[in-house]
Amino acid sequence: MGAGERGGGRWPVRQRAVRGRTASPVRPGSARGRGLVRALPAAVVVTAIVLPLSAAARPVVPAPPPARLAPATAATLAGTYAAHRANAEEASRMAAAHGDDRRAAADRALAAPGRQLLAFDGRGSGRAVEVLGDLARADRVAVLVPGSDTSLDTYGRFRATATALYDRLVHEAPPGTGVAVVAWLGYETPGTVSTAVLTPDRADEAAPELRELIRQLPLITGPGSHVALLCHSYGSVVCARAASGPAVDDIVLIGSPGTGAKDVTALRTTARVWAARGADDWIADVPHARAELLGVTVGFGTDPVSPQFGARVFAAGDGGHGDYFRPGSVSLANLARIVLGEQAEVSRA
Repeated sequence: MGAGERGGGRWPVRQRAVRGRTASPVRPGSARGRGLVRALPAAVVVTAIVLPLSAAARPVVPAPPPARLAPATAATLAGTYAAHRANAEEASRMAAAHGDDRRAAADRALAAPGRQLLAFDGRGSGRAVEVLGDLARADRVAVLVPGSDTSLDTYGRFRATATALYDRLVHEAPPGTGVAVVAWLGYETPGTVSTAVLTPDRADEAAPELRELIRQLPLITGPGSHVALLCHSYGSVVCARAASGPAVDDIVLIGSPGTGAKDVTALRTTARVWAARGADDWIADVPHARAELLGVTVGFGTDPVSPQFGARVFAAGDGGHGDYFRPGSVSLANLARIVLGEQAEVSRA
């Protein structure tokens, strides 16, 4: 559920001391964690109170509307990047004038020369879609989908995840193979103290945007590129909702609380579906339950690494929830192999 790409998630409730950690909405293994299922009905009821209060308390950071551009193509990519950098620069100035130094710094970093933004929106929690590598010449493209509590304020941690993967791909790619990574913060991720993290609502809102990105990629890369969706924690719920859209080659679920689907066939995708969980990932202790309560769907059902789900389960080493992209890790090595199409080289759990 947390966007643990080197700590990109909104889970700062009694964190455990693990490298690259993300926080969790419950402390797995504790009475609170074991009692999650019993607490779900109360959580749904509390939604009516907690979410409006949370929204009211959230400061509003002024920012310009996003740049209105035609879908990017290989020929217009440089102009697209430049337009969104300019928008991020203006957002930084507005945030600074508002007194929000943290957001101003995050926007300013995204506006730096050389940053390749396919999309940017500084309003609210913010959106950013950034490319690492030469997307127009990429034969292999990885799209990273983060989990909870990833926003412009925490974007630097999410980008570190994308950078770790990109560096590994460049190192491992056969000669002549172009690679690119798309860091897709294209939705409002659920927060730590919000019951939205227990429901698929944010994923339902995000899925059309992710499908649209996937549809647009061939306009930039050409039709022959292979695309892999790498979906961390709550991001795996997003990917599951988008899976039946435009074809991708691989969907990878890591540190997943479940997808809302009972098995791979329910995803209605032609992609290879992979799943992994680190040995020290607390997500294993989150009950894989799904129920309809007061008209609200709560929980995400079948564990993606279970035999019942039917994914290709691969080794993720002994890392925790935020360690899947740690340089030198078993998990990162296997993720790179999947993106590069080296299925036979992926070590199985």
